[in-house]
Amino acid sequence: MADHAEALVAVRRFLSPSCRVVQMSGGALIADFRRARFLGMTTADVHTFVHGSAEERAELADALVRAGCAPARRKEYANVEIGLWLRGVRLLIATVGFGRVLRFLSVAAPDYVRAEPPAAEEVARLKRAVQSLAHTSWFVNDDCKAEAVTAFVLLRRAGLRAVLHVGMREHPFALHAWTSAAGLCIPDADPRGHAFAPILSIDPGGR
Repeated sequence: MADHAEALVAVRRFLSPSCRVVQMSGGALIADFRRARFLGMTTADVHTFVHGSAEERAELADALVRAGCAPARRKEYANVEIGLWLRGVRLLIATVGFGRVLRFLSVAAPDYVRAEPPAAEEVARLKRAVQSLAHTSWFVNDDCKAEAVTAFVLLRRAGLRAVLHVGMREHPFALHAWTSAAGLCIPDADPRGHAFAPILSIDPGGR
């Protein structure tokens, strides 16, 4: 029952604002109020949206886009929204610790991908905004953990592929976090030229 509720939440996040999801005994009903039409989803399709393979999720997401029930591409994040996420993530890390925040990622970052890969320009725009806001905020103060988690969550909530990495440097000892997508890293994977060997990588859905 909990799995079905989680899957319905993921579907709701993906749909256009004009669409609503109603839970049914045999799956779910998508009501498109803008065009006054309805689309049914089986229980298997609903669960595929969260628990299926990347290819199955992408195929289902693409079908919803083609049906007009979901936007072809998410609107760009505004700097205000990115700034709120950065400060919220930084506060959460300071309150409960980075390790526990990583465990929450499966809730904050939905486990589905859009059919198309993220565009490098889209990721580059997010990188510039995240790093600029983190640098100018005394509270975030260029914290790589807050930047990496914020980028991971925002990309995943847009339905785009992203992987969060935690790396280690031995001499002198240091840890660093970054998110990779479309060949780019947020923040840079090797700040000031120092190489960090990944010791943990979190893929879509926070696993």
